Amino acid sequence: MRKIAVAMAKGGVGKTTTAVNLAHGLAMQGNRVLLVDCDTQGQTAKFLGVSSPHGLYEFITGRDAQGQPVKRSDTIAPARDNLWLLGGGIGLVELKHWLGEQPRDQRQSMLAQALVPRNGALDYLIFDCAPGWDVLSVNILMAATEVLCPVALQAPSLEGLKTFFGYLMSAQRLNEDLELKYILPTMYDRRTRQSALIHRKLEKLFRKQICDPIRYNVRLSEAPSRGQSIFEYRQQAAGASDYARLVGRIANGEQPEETA
Repeated sequence: MRKIAVAMAKGGVGKTTTAVNLAHGLAMQGNRVLLVDCDTQGQTAKFLGVSSPHGLYEFITGRDAQGQPVKRSDTIAPARDNLWLLGGGIGLVELKHWLGEQPRDQRQSMLAQALVPRNGALDYLIFDCAPGWDVLSVNILMAATEVLCPVALQAPSLEGLKTFFGYLMSAQRLNEDLELKYILPTMYDRRTRQSALIHRKLEKLFRKQICDPIRYNVRLSEAPSRGQSIFEYRQQAAGASDYARLVGRIANGEQPEETA
């Protein structure tokens, strides 16, 4: 089972869009995928048009907000064929408090210990991460083995990337299996010089990790309002073909060709 954290230290770079479309694209190939929403905004459920009374808080703690026991199987909502959702939302604020109250030597690995599916039950765990750095962020990077970092092709995103590297290095000291595998340029606009300049800079810095960019596409921003992935909303859209390439890159383990 592969465990991929979609993470970046800046909001508004396309993390949830990427997590949802990557998860659905992998599921469409027949892979069994669990998408874990680790953001207090709970946008992943809205993007997929899914609602569930329980989520990650109840999954980890084993109880609801009133202290009543909740089975883990009741916290995971079916979203599509081969795709399940473990929702986030405001309950994650309380989850962070709960994690902070756990013994120091256990609090950072509670998520990794809980997310151990039966052999063969899942092919992918995809984590939709919130920006920032806290006890839940550490838990996610302790549970993951691969990081996909969306980077909007805008100047402020490079500062966010620099900040995220600090978080990542701290996590790698605790989780030796964690690796930055993918840098995903997002919001690529061919009409602007800035997009091209930042894209070239990323290509030079991350020759092995760089993915084909996700072009700016209005259909990607429209799809969530319909509770659909881009593959459902507009399969012929540029955003659909871009995310299909990303799915292929990750599923097939493709690497960019080395240039002389």
